[in-house]
Amino acid sequence: MKLKSLGFACIALASFTIISCDDTTDGIGASLTDNRDNLDISTDTFYVSTKSIIADSVLSRNTTGYLGKFRDPETGAYITSNFMTQFSVLENYTFPKIDSIISKDNGLAYADSCEIRLYHSNTIGDSLAPMKLRAYELGKPVEDADYYSNFDPEKDGYVRQNGLVADKTYTLADLNYSIDERSSSDYNASIRIPLNKEYTDKDGKTYKNYGTYIMRKYYENPNNFKNSYTFIHNVAPGFYFKSTSGIGAMANIYNAIMYVHFRYTSNDSTYNVAATFGGTEEVMQTTNIKNDASTIEKMAEDSSCTYVKTPAGIFTEMTIPVDDIVKGKENYTINTAKVTLQRINNDNPNEYALGAPSQLLMIPADSITSFFKNHDVANNKNSFLASLSSNAYTFNNIGSMIKTMNDNKQSGKASDNWNKVVIIPVTTSTMTISSSTYLTGIYHDLSIKSTKLVGGKTPIKLTVVYSKFK
Repeated sequence: MKLKSLGFACIALASFTIISCDDTTDGIGASLTDNRDNLDISTDTFYVSTKSIIADSVLSRNTTGYLGKFRDPETGAYITSNFMTQFSVLENYTFPKIDSIISKDNGLAYADSCEIRLYHSNTIGDSLAPMKLRAYELGKPVEDADYYSNFDPEKDGYVRQNGLVADKTYTLADLNYSIDERSSSDYNASIRIPLNKEYTDKDGKTYKNYGTYIMRKYYENPNNFKNSYTFIHNVAPGFYFKSTSGIGAMANIYNAIMYVHFRYTSNDSTYNVAATFGGTEEVMQTTNIKNDASTIEKMAEDSSCTYVKTPAGIFTEMTIPVDDIVKGKENYTINTAKVTLQRINNDNPNEYALGAPSQLLMIPADSITSFFKNHDVANNKNSFLASLSSNAYTFNNIGSMIKTMNDNKQSGKASDNWNKVVIIPVTTSTMTISSSTYLTGIYHDLSIKSTKLVGGKTPIKLTVVYSKFK
């Protein structure tokens, strides 16, 4: 719906500085000159409508996992996260020669101990809340493919029947260390999961512990450790970590490492060492997210605002009045089309209140699946990023997308969602080359974030600046 038409000289002069070769609403794309007297510039303001939509599940392609259960103090929504990781090895990994191993029994190597450490940071909630997890050994590898946040290795048959299971009660603030130790720059917070009980493999062979199984698989056939693929497929498919009890804390697991401790001799000296196997970007990691469905539904039905909530919670959908924007302006260039989504501050502040997403992605509603599966990045043509600034998210120029929407309608290619876009919380990765930084990846934000946006019953303004040659 159109609000009003303006032609103020001050707006014309201000907008002229950003005029370039943007798209027109028909044969859009002609370059403009710096001759202001030859330009007819005007602006219009339109309403766009917004609503909350439930995300259900999102592509779980991320370099970190999340583990725990937390209740959002503002909305009362419960969020539970579990994650799966595989472990990698260096190319052509080697243990010391068997003759040098001290940790032996009847000539066979064994591990003095074995554990998995889940290293975490940027925790949410009470670091002293008592939590409990269960670690499950996988029976087969989760192959490299696209997995969504509702992927459950336990339900989908990846957990090994009668395989290794280890329970661990923990607090994110590890009280085995003093406050001074935890404050040290050398301290890395982790959840330690011992794997020192007797272990039986799928062939029925029994070992002193899981680390002993790892070592003996190496000495049986070093080719099993040739690379991460052979290690995952022939030795250790991975582990699934499930939050089983406790409420109040969520850990951001940025790395998982398995340590196999043993002793060996070299040059008449004895060494206590640990072989390490890390859950790096090289191997598969997935996060399984469970939201409180009834609470999420109530939030999405709230028409007093809209929400963006992670992980895999709620997006905001926006309907753009393309017909109104183009009507009567078919021969004009759209120089800018700007829309700002204003945050609504939390009325009930809490020490564990969730932060707002730092970045939002705007893409056509029909492109959600393909955008993330194809590893696309924002191109400022049909996908746009906005960062939180001054308590709002501003998309400065979506004119090219409006033009594409109109073209699709005129050519008969428009879908039912032809003029709808979705606002999605994301994280990004970048690469710097010769002092220039490039956007290399956009991923669904799987951390715990939430904010209300002005919208719903309240229309949002979209300001458009047009120009044409006189």
